[in-house]
Amino acid sequence: MKQAFGKTFSQYQHLYLDLPGFGHSSIHDVITTGTYSDIVSVFLKALHVKPLIIVGHSYGGKVATLLQPEVLVLLSSAGIVPPKSLKVKLKIALFKLLKPFAPRSFYRFFATKDVEGMSQTMYEIIKRVVNEDFSEQFLTCKAKTFLFWGKEDSAMPLFCGEKMHSLIKGSHFYPMEGDHFFFMNQAKQIEKTLGEFGF
Repeated sequence: MKQAFGKTFSQYQHLYLDLPGFGHSSIHDVITTGTYSDIVSVFLKALHVKPLIIVGHSYGGKVATLLQPEVLVLLSSAGIVPPKSLKVKLKIALFKLLKPFAPRSFYRFFATKDVEGMSQTMYEIIKRVVNEDFSEQFLTCKAKTFLFWGKEDSAMPLFCGEKMHSLIKGSHFYPMEGDHFFFMNQAKQIEKTLGEFGF
C-alpha cells in the first residue's frame, strides 16, 4: 500500500499497517475478521488516532468496512463470494474424499499458489474467511464509500465490485485498468477522483 500511495494524498498523515499474519506482522492464533477489526481498533485507540479515511485492499477491505470510518475506500475488496467453477468444485470434492487417507505432503497438490509458504495458522484463517459473505455488512454500511476495481481482476472479479456497489447505499464505483493490484499503477487517478469529492 505504501509503495502505491506513499507519494499521494500529501494533505493527510498516512498510517500503514500489516494485519496480523500479513507482511511483517506475526500471528499465533486462528482469528476471525471481527477479531482483526477489534485489533485494528485497539491499535488506533492506543495511538489516539481517529482516521477520516480508511483504505482496504482485498481482505483488508472487509476489515476496513467493519471499522466504520467516515470515508471508506475499497480496492478490489473481498466480501462478495464469487461462485466456484466446476473445476474448483471437483478439486474440493476429490480433496475431501482423499484427505483421510493421504499423507500431509499430499495437501500441496491441492493448495493454490497464493497459499504456498503460508503458515498453518494463516492457512486456517484464509480457509475460514474466504467464503465469508459480507453482503449484510455492505447493506448496513454508513460510510461515504468509494469502490475502485481492476477490470482484469481474477481474484475478485469485476461483478463482485458491481454487486458491492449495489449493496452500499450512495457508493461510487470506478472500474480501472489492471488486475487485483491495479492500484499500484492507478494511485494518482484514485487521489484525483477522491479530490473531486473534497478528500
